[in-house]
Amino acid sequence: MGLFSRLRRMLKSNMNDMISKSENPEKMLSQIIVDMNQQLIESKKSVASSIADEKRLERQMRNNQSLAKEWEEKAMLAVKAGKDDLAKEALLRKQGYDNLYNQYKPQWDAQHDAVEKLKNALRQLQQKIEDAQRKKNLLIARSKRATAQKKIQETVSGLSDNSAFKVFDRMAAKVDRLEAENEASLELSEIEDNELDLEKQFAQLEGKSNSADNLLEDLKQRMIEEDDTKKLE
Repeated sequence: MGLFSRLRRMLKSNMNDMISKSENPEKMLSQIIVDMNQQLIESKKSVASSIADEKRLERQMRNNQSLAKEWEEKAMLAVKAGKDDLAKEALLRKQGYDNLYNQYKPQWDAQHDAVEKLKNALRQLQQKIEDAQRKKNLLIARSKRATAQKKIQETVSGLSDNSAFKVFDRMAAKVDRLEAENEASLELSEIEDNELDLEKQFAQLEGKSNSADNLLEDLKQRMIEEDDTKKLE
């Protein structure tokens, strides 16, 4: 079980490190799944090695058990043949293999129990990884939603600062002032244009009036001069 305790600690450490450094939850979660699967592969190798050790112990245990039975059968054969000395030798051999069997048996039992626990832990780990894979998309969606909410909150907090609105109001007032000044300037320009036009009209009238007076004076002067000339004749 120490293997999976180390695995859990390693995964937890890696995840905490990635969470503290990552700015992209989607990439982080995908990488975590990749790391989990890699650790699962390594764990399977370790469990396979433990199973192999169990099988080796079992073969040695069964082999000694089988040899003990063989020598017991040989001892029985020797007894039937009336060869007690040979039967005793066979029984001593049987005893030796029994002793070996008795030594291997508790080792195999312990290894078998450990392997079963490892298999169970491995199945649980695999199930958790499969669950994590299924939940990954949900977590990514939640992360995106949380990020969007954070940005909205930051925007709302920023809008709560009156300085931005004061600047906006000043700019609006400035635009209003510029528009008013432009309208006033246009109105003054129209007034000046009207004044100039009026002056031109009167100048033209005055020009016409002066011209008629001059012509009349000239006519009168000519008429006087003609009268004077007739009188002299």
